[in-house]
Amino acid sequence: MMRQLWAVVVSVGSLVATLAVAPLPARAGQPGAERRAMVAALDQLVADGFPAAVAYGRVDGRRWQVAAGMADRATGARARPDDRFRIASNTKAFVSTVLLQLVGEGRLTLDDPIERWLPGVVRGNGNDGSTITVRQLLNHTSGIWDPTGERSFWAPYLDDHDWDRVIAPRTVIALAVAHRPDFAPGTSWGYSNTNYLLAGLIIEAVTGRDAASEVRRRIIGPLGLRHTSFPVTDPEIHGRHLHGYDLAGRDVTTFSPSYDWTAGAMISTAADLARFHRALFGGRLLAPAQQRALETLVPTDDGPDGYGLGVQRMTVPCAAGPTSVWTTDGGGPGFTSIAATSLDNSRQLVLAGNVYDIDADVRGLPPVPASAGALAALRSVLCATD
Repeated sequence: MMRQLWAVVVSVGSLVATLAVAPLPARAGQPGAERRAMVAALDQLVADGFPAAVAYGRVDGRRWQVAAGMADRATGARARPDDRFRIASNTKAFVSTVLLQLVGEGRLTLDDPIERWLPGVVRGNGNDGSTITVRQLLNHTSGIWDPTGERSFWAPYLDDHDWDRVIAPRTVIALAVAHRPDFAPGTSWGYSNTNYLLAGLIIEAVTGRDAASEVRRRIIGPLGLRHTSFPVTDPEIHGRHLHGYDLAGRDVTTFSPSYDWTAGAMISTAADLARFHRALFGGRLLAPAQQRALETLVPTDDGPDGYGLGVQRMTVPCAAGPTSVWTTDGGGPGFTSIAATSLDNSRQLVLAGNVYDIDADVRGLPPVPASAGALAALRSVLCATD
């Protein structure tokens, strides 16, 4: 949530150095080899401290789903491949897609100043909505501060254990603009959940409908994402789901999504998230001009090769040479996930684990167990025959 998951994957356990020379199973290109490699990767994640991990893989039309570990440590219920989980910042790609669809319909432009749509909302303490564009919100070059990076923001949850405390998005935005910006708009890059809360308000200003409903109407419904939901204040995960934990093993599944809203409140499954990725990077959701805008990258400072509009591109180290993929990811209370798609859309991986420790994250510590399994899973699917 506060940091790109790829930066976490790389930093925890020095995984790139460990796995750059790790071999894939023999005959990696033959049917079933990728699945066996994925099973081994998920078993590694569980052995290293994730109670459970689930994944979806696709290679050249072959698809499979696997799960390992326990969905619920209290009952011992086993994880299943179709278990729901909080997708956290993977939500941003859904929100960016809706805004880009509105751009394609001529209802706004990416270069509109946010003051046009949200007059007076971003103003004061060096913040000026007339100098920040919609595009700069979506690619995190606005400079607007993110209060969710401070431990004090999380005190109602972490200290008072008030798991269903509602913190309205406008409250988060007000905290952000009470603080000076991190940099002048367009001069640097800095990941900020505030950007996507403002993007949600712009969707509402343009359409006259609530942002969650627009995501449902434009994406969830048309793609048939039957196990995907967009709660606004409900702290529960309904239906069969993974339980989420912090590093101490505390169950944090029940947690208000209110503060995260269009920055990260959605719930889904590995298969549903894969279907969204397949449609998005297959050009089914956006017109060509908006697809190019989605995939236009700005440099970042924490791992990925570049950040587009709610999506990012990264390099996976493969034995046959590095390969670039499109990714979205998410880390929030109890859950870590990444969705990755090859540039030609022929290979996909969606991977989720049920640990993410917010307290550790805001203290600058690794929020997930150290494991070589995450990168091993990526390589099992996204690396061509080595």
